[in-house]
Amino acid sequence: MATALAGRPARGTTTRSRARRLALTLVAALLAVVLSVCVGGQPSSLAEAWHAVATPSGTVMDVTIRELRWPRTVTAVVVGACLGLAGVLVQGHTRNPIADPGLLGINQGAALAIVATTAVAGALAPLTQALLAFTGALVAVVVVFLIGSAARHGATPITLVLAGAAVSALCTGLVSGIVLLNDQALDTLRFWQVGSVAVRNGSLEVLWPFLALGLLLAALNVGPLNALSLGEDTARSLGVSVPRARATGIAAITLLAGASVTLAGPIAFAGLVVPHVARALMGPDHRWLVPAGILTGAGVLLLADTAGRVIARPGELSVGVVLAAAGAPFFVHLARRRKLAAV
Repeated sequence: MATALAGRPARGTTTRSRARRLALTLVAALLAVVLSVCVGGQPSSLAEAWHAVATPSGTVMDVTIRELRWPRTVTAVVVGACLGLAGVLVQGHTRNPIADPGLLGINQGAALAIVATTAVAGALAPLTQALLAFTGALVAVVVVFLIGSAARHGATPITLVLAGAAVSALCTGLVSGIVLLNDQALDTLRFWQVGSVAVRNGSLEVLWPFLALGLLLAALNVGPLNALSLGEDTARSLGVSVPRARATGIAAITLLAGASVTLAGPIAFAGLVVPHVARALMGPDHRWLVPAGILTGAGVLLLADTAGRVIARPGELSVGVVLAAAGAPFFVHLARRRKLAAV
């Protein structure tokens, strides 16, 4: 009942048209996968890509596709899907069109964990650094949620945003203090902050249970989130437990965004831009927004990564740099549109 009431389609938007748009989004994401595999410093044809995947014979192109392009394509799909879905959830819970997962202190918590450990223990193995990022992100969000829940009315969108801003500022200050005193920590932070899907640290094999749990929690959060979009009082009247819905959503955001930071570093603007693209295609119903956010996020990150390889050929631009260059004007555009004050 809650989802039926909350699923108010945009004018001219029907279930059939939404299904058609979702199918086209899937096709676009698959085409982005093909481009990511075929485009690089040395372009390859579809026949060469298929040969490398299906019947490899050890040629230079086979090795390039199997050992370099395919792993980064998989990473880009996973990270993009996580950021897109986390962005849909965080904008839905905060009802803020310029919110992204970093609002909860995820990036800053990950940075603090990496920098502090590097300053004490020295250089870190890639997998150790990745797992520290995940742990720091989890701890930061738990602190944000505990602070936000301590308010009189519990964890509301406003208290969570304020708590996130406070924790982010604290982590940023601590990171700045540590890197000023430790050159090795500064070098580690500088490399990690670029944000790239080309780094293979072996963390995907470790993190997949957390990713699966994050997807499950996001799916469970769809109905309550649709009800919450009508207002907390209406959601309560429909039988939704607001604290439980908030906790489920924050847990899903934490696992998904924390995993993306672990895999590729702090990639900005994907969690901000993707929900707006998905919402323009599907309307406000989260039953459609969630799959659209997953597919759009994967496609956007793949295209940004591919563009970075083309623009700076024979070198490459990091996907974080490409998205920042494209996302900053989009952010300014959103900030200037008064009618997007709430979602």
